[in-house]
Amino acid sequence: MAISQALLSVSDKTGIVDFAKGLHELGINIISSGGTAKALKDNGIPCKEVSDITGFPEILDGRVKTLQPKIHGGILAIRAKSSHQDDLSKHGITPIDIVAVNLYPFEQTSTKHPKVASAPVPQEIVEDIDIGGVALLRAAAKNLNDVLVICENGDYGPVLSALKAGAVTYEMKKNLAAKAFRHTAYYDALISAYFTDGQFPEKMSLGLKKISPLRYGENPHQPAALYVLGSDTTGTGIVNARQHHGKELSYNNYLDMDSAWKLVHEFERPACAIIKHNNPCGCAEDDTITSAYLKAYACDTASAFGGIVAFNRPVEECTAVEITKIFTECIIAPSFTDEAVKVFSAKKNLRILTLAGKPSGAPHLNIECRQVSGGMLVQTKDNAVTAEIKTVTKRAPSDDELVSMTFAMKVCKHIKSNAIVLAKGTQTIGIGAGQMSRIDSLQIAASKMTLVAKEQIPQNQPLVMASDAFFPFNDVVNESAKAGVKAIIQPGGSLKDADSITAADAHGMAMVMTGMRHFRH
Repeated sequence: MAISQALLSVSDKTGIVDFAKGLHELGINIISSGGTAKALKDNGIPCKEVSDITGFPEILDGRVKTLQPKIHGGILAIRAKSSHQDDLSKHGITPIDIVAVNLYPFEQTSTKHPKVASAPVPQEIVEDIDIGGVALLRAAAKNLNDVLVICENGDYGPVLSALKAGAVTYEMKKNLAAKAFRHTAYYDALISAYFTDGQFPEKMSLGLKKISPLRYGENPHQPAALYVLGSDTTGTGIVNARQHHGKELSYNNYLDMDSAWKLVHEFERPACAIIKHNNPCGCAEDDTITSAYLKAYACDTASAFGGIVAFNRPVEECTAVEITKIFTECIIAPSFTDEAVKVFSAKKNLRILTLAGKPSGAPHLNIECRQVSGGMLVQTKDNAVTAEIKTVTKRAPSDDELVSMTFAMKVCKHIKSNAIVLAKGTQTIGIGAGQMSRIDSLQIAASKMTLVAKEQIPQNQPLVMASDAFFPFNDVVNESAKAGVKAIIQPGGSLKDADSITAADAHGMAMVMTGMRHFRH
């Protein structure tokens, strides 16, 4: 592959001077534009400006520079095709063998101007949409047999080394071309997401950028990696959590941390959530973080071993001391005091992470995607808890029961279906998750409740139950009465709601319906 001419046009000029020096030392002519040409000339590197090649100046404040046949012809010409060579000769076009381009910083600019749905797009955003750069990258990548394309400054060194060694392989050219197409696809995905109003466009692109590889996926034989969604400029997603201590995070750690972080931010008061295998095994809201942790832990002390713990308030030393009494995988909170970090640091593998802000993110990101064979399912996030609270029994719930039921339903929506939560006050004391039968979930929750130490259960609070979906029969109501449940919160909507209401009345229970189901699969 004869290399005689390179086009360099970069927004981010990191490393470009050294790369250009290396090309010049190899006898490669350089074409450049605007600020890149100035940077090279200021460092004594000879180059021709694009306008010198095209015979046409940059116009429209630089919007049109390289969109010209003498540039794109030099890139797209197939070297081994005689008709292409004749066209080059006829029109005085010199082949361009290397194209090094990075794009206007749309991603960085969009963080300064977070999207507002249905609002006009700021002009600064518009001006940072690259046109010519994308065209150059795509043209060079298309002609990968004859052109080396570089879109990331980290590739300058390997390309120079290969050029000096005369070892530019087809594999290298193909890999660089693939990277260029990924780069432009990612770039366009960010732009389309910023411009798109509405939740379900006819075509959807997800701009994902790799943060790091993971040790493995859900199991050791599954490779895995962590990506960030580039269109989320809020910085509140779990991928933005900052790790301060402990060993590398795993795929499962991230799944559990995300569940814990979302659950704990359902609450305004100090709260703690403990997650195991993507289900809460304990959750509590209280006056202090320490008491919230102790109450959450008391719900299921066996399952909490090796769990993920999340807080919605800073963690202090006294809470840290309690947590380290058992083995815990990860702890995530808005912050930790220095004393708490010192306590945690005694546990070499314990991962501690901080993350600012609530996980809801921007309104335009109110969707979640899930892969199925051959495609994706896309839905809006389950952000609400109730549509209404309607008493359907003869007895209305007391104020204490209503507070407890609302708490229990907030927890319930974060549990795999079928889900049942037993609670006293703002403390879970029995959780049944992921069963094919709702009554099985209730029986699991009731059995868990029997294991909670008596001194950890509020004796002056009524026992309430939350269900993520309606009761098809009255058996769950009757069974819950045996467990001592005094009040029930459920969505309603069953053909046999009347049977459940009659059963609740027979047991002297209060029952409210919310009109909102919370299946979680």
